[in-house]
Amino acid sequence: MELMKSLHLNKGRESSLLRLHPWVFSGAVNKVSGDPEMGETVKIVTAAGQQIAVAAYSPSSQIRARVWTFKQEEVVDEGFFRRRLAAAIKRRESLLGDPRRTGCRVVYAESDGLPGLIVDRYGDFLVCQFLFAGVELWKETIVAQLRELLPCKGIYERSEAAVRAREGLEPTQGLLWGEEPPEIVEINEQDRLYGLNIAHGHKTGFYLDQYDNRELVRSLSKGRRVLNCFAYTGAFGIAALQGGASHVLNVDSSGPSLALAAANFARNGFAEGQFSNREANVFELLREFKQSQQVFDLIVLDPPKFAETKAQFKRAARAYKDIAMQAAALLSPGGLLVSFSCSGAIDLPLFQKITADGVLDAGRHGQIIHYMHQAQDHPVGLPFPESLYLKGLVCMLD
Repeated sequence: MELMKSLHLNKGRESSLLRLHPWVFSGAVNKVSGDPEMGETVKIVTAAGQQIAVAAYSPSSQIRARVWTFKQEEVVDEGFFRRRLAAAIKRRESLLGDPRRTGCRVVYAESDGLPGLIVDRYGDFLVCQFLFAGVELWKETIVAQLRELLPCKGIYERSEAAVRAREGLEPTQGLLWGEEPPEIVEINEQDRLYGLNIAHGHKTGFYLDQYDNRELVRSLSKGRRVLNCFAYTGAFGIAALQGGASHVLNVDSSGPSLALAAANFARNGFAEGQFSNREANVFELLREFKQSQQVFDLIVLDPPKFAETKAQFKRAARAYKDIAMQAAALLSPGGLLVSFSCSGAIDLPLFQKITADGVLDAGRHGQIIHYMHQAQDHPVGLPFPESLYLKGLVCMLD
């Protein structure tokens, strides 16, 4: 049945859609017909009158519509969501069945054909984020399908991200189905045990995207004195000690996060003498360490997102350069700088340039020995480069 409500594009604005990019920006829209409600399904029509996609409408967002399907004959109904969710789960079949990987991203939004939907599995619990008007409208259907396709004890929502406000949606959090998760849920990551707080932790509770990068840090840490900055609950530090680091210092501005980090180190059998925690502002502490001539052999910089939008680009660039410069000054000859950016407004070549400038300003030289990115359960859609957000460098300094 033909959809009555539609979004009509300005002339020449269909090129990205013809390459299967799933976003329609407000500037591309000529008119909207039929007065669709927030999240309602609409057809996308070119200026020449050709229907090229079916999407969900978001009147408050700069991204005015996000495509559900480019197949005109495909109906967006309960069966549609079941097929998309089942396909996402199938792609991760080997990961979800791995007893040494009990934390896994099950659905990664546009990359899995479900714009704005995040689903993470932590042991027996699923945690969802509904970040777009379209998936918000279909929330009950999605939860019901997840219950059947991926049996679990409970499904919890963590939809407090700022992007919801840009969609005209209120932040929301709470149990969607089943049992409330316990205060601490334990996951296994390559024989490292991590406790996390689903209700109050960052994002959905943990940074699953760093799975491969923690393993790389483990492999590089033997005999090294490690400074783990923006440590959160200590995951990189635990990986470093597992790899034979001589000592790990975790630094974070959150006391509760460091308390959970201490519990996580104990959970993995590490004694207090092998690590220490410092509650402090990382920028200030790096300067303090420089003044006191502290030296480390490996420094991890995994800061929060410095740039949410392109408007914050300059501030973010200064922050990344500053911490790279301060950290480089603390590294021993042959030391390793492990630095990350999750800011979408800063791409890899620019992040490399910023890091290089910071290292140079510290009077140091070096080489990149590894590039890093998000783990395989966070796949990058070929037509959707925006789904690649995590960039990382391992630099060996002279």
